[in-house]
Amino acid sequence: MTLKCLGFIGFTIMMSALNINGNNMKKARVIPHTSWAAKSLWSVEGKTMSMLLFALAILGIGDGLIVLANLGSSPWTVLSQGVALQAKVSIGWSSFWISCLVMLAWIPLKLRLGLGTILNIIVIAFFLGLTTKIVPEPTALFSRILFGGIGLLLYGLGTALYLTCHQGAGPRDGLMVGLCQRLHLKVGIVRTSLEVSVCVLGYILGGTVGIGTVVFAAAIGWIVQLCLNSIARLPHLPHEGDNLH
Repeated sequence: MTLKCLGFIGFTIMMSALNINGNNMKKARVIPHTSWAAKSLWSVEGKTMSMLLFALAILGIGDGLIVLANLGSSPWTVLSQGVALQAKVSIGWSSFWISCLVMLAWIPLKLRLGLGTILNIIVIAFFLGLTTKIVPEPTALFSRILFGGIGLLLYGLGTALYLTCHQGAGPRDGLMVGLCQRLHLKVGIVRTSLEVSVCVLGYILGGTVGIGTVVFAAAIGWIVQLCLNSIARLPHLPHEGDNLH
């Protein structure tokens, strides 16, 4: 009951803030404008594509290391597990339909698909599968913690780098960026709120939560925030209007 209340309260606060600020606030720049940023959502440019593919690759590798650590699934995977149990479908289909529902939330946030959105789905899945296939699964607790920690850092760095390519985000990252722009809140606050809410909902529905799940939910938003702030401070990347707090 406590988890249900927390999840409901968090959701209510987020939606109330969205309604209050939605029509009155000009969008803030959440993602810094970089030298490798694309000219448009669908343009194919060498520098942008190189950074985009590199970023998505390390994100996928990081996700793979988290899986191999076996310390708990990510919050969105916990939600997929819970929905799969309740709907009696595979976790793959559950994840797919959740992504579709999340993208419906893009409409009021006025977000658009881009090349990065498509590559997000393909490249991350490829390197996630490749990592879990060729990297031996650790058995010692220290090794599992090390895998989880490195995986978390790579996941955060990869997320920040691919977003700075400005070619569209994945379904969940797009929701995060859209809420940050609409509410004028830090990436760390919005991402952590989303991850914790999703984790609580997934647990209520029957998903499995581990210590790694809790750490991921609490830390990933702030790691992405730190990486974005670091990128924005690079001397050759100043851009008027960047507001990353």
